[in-house]
Amino acid sequence: MKQKQVVVVVSFLLPLLAFLTNLPLAFSDDATERVLDVMENPLETDRQYYILPAIRGGGLKLAKTGNSECPLTVLQDASPQFNGMSIKFITAGDSSEIRTGTNLDIEFVNKPKCAKSGKWGVLFDIQIYGPCVVIDGPNSKFQIVKYGAGYKLMFCFDGGCLDIGRLDAQNDEDGRRLTPSAPEPFEIVFEEAFEDNNVIKSVV
Repeated sequence: MKQKQVVVVVSFLLPLLAFLTNLPLAFSDDATERVLDVMENPLETDRQYYILPAIRGGGLKLAKTGNSECPLTVLQDASPQFNGMSIKFITAGDSSEIRTGTNLDIEFVNKPKCAKSGKWGVLFDIQIYGPCVVIDGPNSKFQIVKYGAGYKLMFCFDGGCLDIGRLDAQNDEDGRRLTPSAPEPFEIVFEEAFEDNNVIKSVV
């Protein structure tokens, strides 16, 4: 069983690596600063957050795509009244600070029972013939970088980083996939997540 799982993962990673070698790379600025939420409070690793569009739209969720029987693909919901699923950030070392231009893990606080992990990763998806953000796959590194009036996420690997944008994929209902192959970055803001916070506040 383990041998079969390794073969499946490799079959997804090889086209992803080939795809990445043909994309222009971006490099994050050496200068770092604390990342702030919409209330201008610094992000911390021991808190939960919603990732929201800086202009208009819904938060992030998980959905079943392709032949998957488990909701593993990260989508931005179409409804501006939907905060989405809360996430947390994990940094290297003991620091609780979230800073721009530094590698970190992103993880959904609540994962589906059918998934072993809620951590974000990037896999090559045959359905869209390109990479997309998923959970329960390889553990990928991300960065938060200043962009426009808010921030953007970047998928980072040996050799550089790629902007995370959005893609309208066929058969993806009420949502847009997150992908490092979109034509433009997804401009985002962060809002602290509370149990009774069910409706998006104004973030513009």
